[in-house]
Amino acid sequence: MIGGVAAGINAVAGGGSLISFPFLTEAIKIPSIQANATNSAALWPGSLAGAFGFKDLLHKTRHYLKLLALPTLVGSSFGAWLLTVSTRKTFDSIIPFLILLASLMLTLQPKIKALAKRHDRSMPLWVGVLTQLLVATYGGYFGAGMGLMMLGSFALYMEGNIHELNAVKNWLGLIVNFAASALLALKGMVQWDAFIFLALGAITGGFFSAKYSQRVDSEKLRWVIALYGFGMTGYFFWRAFFRS
Repeated sequence: MIGGVAAGINAVAGGGSLISFPFLTEAIKIPSIQANATNSAALWPGSLAGAFGFKDLLHKTRHYLKLLALPTLVGSSFGAWLLTVSTRKTFDSIIPFLILLASLMLTLQPKIKALAKRHDRSMPLWVGVLTQLLVATYGGYFGAGMGLMMLGSFALYMEGNIHELNAVKNWLGLIVNFAASALLALKGMVQWDAFIFLALGAITGGFFSAKYSQRVDSEKLRWVIALYGFGMTGYFFWRAFFRS
């Protein structure tokens, strides 16, 4: 069920990992690094469904996908590797800042979308490639808010409307999730029982959210999830720095 909720939120407003990651760490009590790896792997089917849902919009932006695929693969692999060499103490100290960043990105989503509707390019392509490398590294390491970061950066150098930019974002997000999940699974960091639980929900949630998402008030949901994310930021700050 949680996987379905997270996948559905990702489709409607973004920020689904702000639901599923705390669930894994606090409800199931999976250690934070393993929970992050499991979360990334389990939500991968939802990324696949979203990517295929946008495949018909790639005709105008396909060349960007080809340009950014390699830096995305390299960045996500590097981010996942950083996770494998991070100690739990280090990761627990970084988590509040990552959740805060994801919550801020979700709060700023309308501004990002407005920026994405502009057609004039102001960033050289090579800077866009470097930016995508950094965003993919973040995605391989943690991931929440990654899609919004990509959408915001795309608007600075890509031509196309919001849907066409979303098409590139979904396919590159699929690369990030697949590469990171594969490496983390090979390192034995995925908790497979929780993975199955979340993945089955993500498949169901991805399917039905694509069908019924237009009935949901995405703005209200976005604010609810953002406020929840800020609450989780406070909790994880307390857990990392003040809990004895």
